[in-house]
Amino acid sequence: MKKFFNKWTRKFHRWIAIPTVIIIPLAVISKFSGAGAEHLPPQIEQFQSILMLLLVISGSYLYLIPYFTKWARNRSKKSSAQLKSI
Repeated sequence: MKKFFNKWTRKFHRWIAIPTVIIIPLAVISKFSGAGAEHLPPQIEQFQSILMLLLVISGSYLYLIPYFTKWARNRSKKSSAQLKSI
C-alpha cells in the first residue's frame, strides 16, 4: 500500500506542477503590466494559492519518504535484535 501511495503522490505532484507553472508567470506578468489586476479575475489567485498548497504538501511528503523508510527500517532492526537477545 505504501508503494502505491508513494507512486500516486509522485504522479499527483507532477500533474499539479504543470498548471502551477503556467498560472504563476501569467499572474506575475499580469500584476506588473500596465493595467494591473484587471486582467485576471481574483479566482485565479485563489486557485494559484490552492495549487501551491497542494504542491507544498505533496512535495514535503515526497521529501520525507526516505526518512520515514529509514526510521521504519531502524525500528524493525531494533525489535528483531531484542527478540534475538531473548
